This record gives sequence, C-alpha cells and structure tokens, in this order.
Amino acid sequence: MRAAWYERKGPAAEVLTVGERPVPEPGPGELLVRVRASGVNPSDTKGRGGARGNTAMPFPLIVPHQDGAGEVVAAGSPDLASRVGERVWFYEAQLGRPFGSAADYVAIPAAKAVRLPDGVSFEAGACLGVPAMTAHRAVFADGPVEGKTVFVSGGAGAVGRYAVQFARLGGARVIATVSSDEDADSARAAGAELVIDRKREDVAARVAAFTGAADGRGVDRFVEVAFGANLPLIAALLKPNGVVATYASDADPEPVLPFWPLVGLDATVHFVLVYVMDAAAHAAAAEAITEALEAGTLSHDIAEILDLADIARAHERVEKGAGGKIVVRP
Repeated sequence: MRAAWYERKGPAAEVLTVGERPVPEPGPGELLVRVRASGVNPSDTKGRGGARGNTAMPFPLIVPHQDGAGEVVAAGSPDLASRVGERVWFYEAQLGRPFGSAADYVAIPAAKAVRLPDGVSFEAGACLGVPAMTAHRAVFADGPVEGKTVFVSGGAGAVGRYAVQFARLGGARVIATVSSDEDADSARAAGAELVIDRKREDVAARVAAFTGAADGRGVDRFVEVAFGANLPLIAALLKPNGVVATYASDADPEPVLPFWPLVGLDATVHFVLVYVMDAAAHAAAAEAITEALEAGTLSHDIAEILDLADIARAHERVEKGAGGKIVVRP
C-alpha cells in the first residue's frame, strides 16, 4: 500500500517520506479501513515536528494522522464481520500506535470507527475526529447550554467552528472572535450571532453591548483556544459561576492564572484533551456528531484537498494556520 511516514522528528519537507508499506493486519477487536480521506490536525504536525522539545520517537517508524474516513474492508474478530463494507469516519487511529491514517489502509479499534451517514463525503468525515469531538466536549462537558451565552475564541478554526455549531444546536447564543473577514464569514455561516474581529474591534465593548450586561459580565461559557493570551478578557467578561473550557494555549503555554478574580467568580476552568477523554465522553461526542450529520445540521470548512504525495505541503499549511481543514487523499 502507499503510505507516508517519518523515522525522525523535524520539518515536514525533511522527514516525511511517501512510498510502499505492507498492508496492516487487523487484530482482535480491530477493523481494517480502506482510507479515502485523512484529516491533518495541529497535533499531527506538532507530534512530527517535536513540539515543546518532545523530539524522542515513541516508535521507530510513524505513519501520522489520527483522523480519517473510508470503508471497512476486513475485521479482526468474527463478531465484527457484519461491519465489513460499512462507510465510517474514525478518530485517534495513531494514539499509542505507530500507524495512523496517512496511508491506503489503517487498522483501528472497532469502537473508534463510527458509521458515516450516506450522503456525507469521505472528505467531510475526515474533518471530524479530533476537532469535532474536542468541540463537543468543550461545549457540553459542564452541562447543557440552552439559553446561555457561549463565547468561542477562534470561531473559524477547526475546533472553534464545530464549537459554534454545537453551541447553537444546544440552544445557546454564540459569540465568536476571528482575525479576518474570511474567518468572519465562516463563523457566521456556522451560526455565530455576534462575530468580532479581535484585531480591529474592542471585544469587551462589543460583548457588553450584545449581552446587555451592565457590568460587562455577559458570558456563561468560554470555549478557548488561546487560554493564556485571553485570560484578561475571560476575567473581565465571565459571569459568576461561569465556565472556561480550554483546549489550547500556544501563544502563552505556561500562563499565570489571575487567581483571585477567578475565585471571586467561583469560576470553573475545564481543561479539554480529546486523547484522554473517558469512554463516555467519546461515545457522547460520536453520537452527537452522527445525529448532526444525519440531520444535515453540521457543516465543514475544507480549505484544500491534497494528494498523499503532497503531505509535506499539507503539514506546512496546517502549521501556517490554514483557513479551514486540510485533507489528504491517499
């Protein structure tokens, strides 16, 4: 089969190789999936690049990418034989394993392969996984959002755009910040009622005007991609007993918490990492994603679809902050 891999960490163009590898064999409890589309996530590029000084290789050779979509072509256990032929989207294919979805075939635990409804493209299916499951957890981990105001930082990002949609589906009013006109259009299309250009507008003033809160504290929930950088804004806008669900803090990876302001709000800070979510959280997210796909209420923003031969370019686009999802097609 054709696959992409690396045997040392470093820049994409220097370490990624495309060539022939053996087709994997599904073990007990596993499915073999013919990969039709493979999604590229920031965690994939950070893992390959050795982010935060993590340059050790956990395996001698790694086929990257956690997410993708395709058809089940074989089962490793007799009880899974009925799933052969099923269209699926899948997640965490490379978690704790050397071989991910940047290949013609991938063997994955059956529980991580979710039925892909008819009419949903494989490319759309490859967008789900890490981003959509993170978004669902960030929005709903602390309970329903009906009637609440949810602030989504980076509302046009891979996670943020799904968070906007899940919050809206949950009955919330959604505020989203963006950094360009193109991103603003994407966040509005996802369902954000108020879209704020964080580079050109006074975010606090616009939120206060939108919520009508006299003290400016009109936000019940934050879904935060830049936790450290946005702590002053959070402390100023969060309601008492509010929640911050954060899944990234790249600009300020070791933020100093404004302890007393947050204590004074009886605030909850919920750290979200899809790779260590429990089974119930994964199952809830998968169910909600499938329901939204079947109802046609979940949209996807694909920036570019590239051939596997262009995987280095795909990784570089993600690293440079591509507007929308980058998908690789084996």
